[in-house]
Amino acid sequence: MKTIIYHNNRCRKSREALELLREKTNQLTVIEYLKYPLTTSELTHIVDQLNIQPLELVRKNESVWKEEYKGKNLTHQEIVQAMVNHPKLIERPIVINEKGAVIGRPASKVLEIL
Repeated sequence: MKTIIYHNNRCRKSREALELLREKTNQLTVIEYLKYPLTTSELTHIVDQLNIQPLELVRKNESVWKEEYKGKNLTHQEIVQAMVNHPKLIERPIVINEKGAVIGRPASKVLEIL
């Protein structure tokens, strides 16, 4: 079963989830989304797979969110575009396979779809 993790190596939770995944599966694709930013359609698809609203994927404590977006009445498309423009706004890690999709916070949540 192929599993994808959208990973930020600077994030402890993301590193913990990656370690768990490496112990459980050998069919793992790691996408470092800060180095290889997601497109609007890719991120929209991920939000759909997670079955959440785009705002639920935003890291609201990031300064760019507070300075540029907080308190504004944004559409779902505008929120997705904000994350595409500023990938560090994307909550991490995101893990997807054919069983489902989860945000790996805490890291043990990734086990739900393995």
